Amino acid sequence: QVQLVESGGGLVQPGGSLRLSCAASGTIFKIYVMGWYRQAPGQQRELVALVGSGDTTKFADSVKGRFTISRNNAKKMVYLQMNSLKPEDTAVYYCNADVQMFAVGVRRIYWGQGTQVTVSS
Repeated sequence: QVQLVESGGGLVQPGGSLRLSCAASGTIFKIYVMGWYRQAPGQQRELVALVGSGDTTKFADSVKGRFTISRNNAKKMVYLQMNSLKPEDTAVYYCNADVQMFAVGVRRIYWGQGTQVTVSS
């Protein structure tokens, strides 16, 4: 099986920065799109950012200019650099990856368990 584990969450004051990391492990042949989603209490999970295997990126309008997504294919990791954080960024952040487990296998979507980010003074 494939596992995704997030790290780097915590408490930060408005205007501060955090960097989230997500490590993929298990039976992995190739990873295609990787991304970050978030879910605030009482709300649906929403897309934050995506990065393709060729390093193309996509961001939610609410985080454009403040967040950066990147990946390290050799380490099978994806990162989310969050700057100028606002209280409305408070949520559980989830890592997501489109993974092909075997050379002749199909692609499947996997999710991490999430890491809490709290922006408050």
